[in-house]
Amino acid sequence: MTPTSDARTFYDEVYYEEAEKKPSYTRHYQQLARRLGIGTSDAVVDIACGTGEWLGVVHDIGAKVAGIDLSERAINVARRSLPDADLRASGATELPWGDDVFDLVTCLGSLEHFPDQAASLREIKRIAKPGGRVLILVPNAGFLTRRLRLFRGTEQRDIREVVLPIAEWEAMFESADMKVVDRWKDLHILSASWIKSGPVVMWPLRTLQALALTVWPLSWQYQVYFLCRV
Repeated sequence: MTPTSDARTFYDEVYYEEAEKKPSYTRHYQQLARRLGIGTSDAVVDIACGTGEWLGVVHDIGAKVAGIDLSERAINVARRSLPDADLRASGATELPWGDDVFDLVTCLGSLEHFPDQAASLREIKRIAKPGGRVLILVPNAGFLTRRLRLFRGTEQRDIREVVLPIAEWEAMFESADMKVVDRWKDLHILSASWIKSGPVVMWPLRTLQALALTVWPLSWQYQVYFLCRV
């Protein structure tokens, strides 16, 4: 099997085995949409869109949405809730859209798992309109819990998980001709769905971790948002 087919099998049969039961982060995504000022005239595409929760929030605003994910299972779930969206089951190294199509391209918590990040970033830039925006969420090698060896990575690390310092991620985006214009903390774990997604005995510890991220500096955060202009 090729690395891509191995990854597709993992996402279809393991990661999205119970796709409908994934924790919901709708409230976090609503806050994110407000921060980005997404409007009804915007065309938005999400790379590695999963089951489409983020796109659902953007769709409810009235924007035109599209998405792509390696997992056919995840895309089928997304299609049921977003029947009028342009959703494709494929990888990210050759995106199935023309040049200069989207006002906003997002890739949230996925780039670190891509087999060819440089090629994917070139494609992301290609489909964004000139002057458009790209929002990327990636893990930070400076994450305090990781540095203390209390966190080894996500369940996707056996497929591929590249974790870099903030400065190296920024350099990667800049080398793809994406100008980083803003960075901020990812606080999606400030939710009951995240805290309660683990064993009950871990709920107090997960609550403390969620609260800690609100006061830790950006350099200690688990994941960081990078907003870029192209």
